[in-house]
Amino acid sequence: MARRRYSKQRELIYEAVLGSKEHPTAEMVYQWLKPKNPALSLGTVYRNLTLLAQEGVLVRMPFPVERYDAETHPHSHFRCRGCGRVFDLSLDYEAALDQAAAGLIPGFRVEGHDLTFTGLCDQCREERDGEK
Repeated sequence: MARRRYSKQRELIYEAVLGSKEHPTAEMVYQWLKPKNPALSLGTVYRNLTLLAQEGVLVRMPFPVERYDAETHPHSHFRCRGCGRVFDLSLDYEAALDQAAAGLIPGFRVEGHDLTFTGLCDQCREERDGEK
């Protein structure tokens, strides 16, 4: 897909996601940028995140609340059911999944994968166990 015309707001939105390890929602990006960009609207953030995902420079992660990831290579995630944060995972079997995504499964054209584990992150687990 051809890149769209340059936009300062789009660049700020992309940089916000790129600089974050939090896999932010549109609302998070909006809250981060709004103080220094008072003309920015939440609609503009949503539209530009959608465009950036269509261009392939961000990955849209369809959780209950959509999140975005600037790390576009195939990798796995862990989503905490306590706090809702999303973490990148590097697992030993990543190479096998990447081979599958490269089209090495006969009879199929695999274009990627999405593997997400759910549970509690260490912080939420400690908070829960501490309340007992």
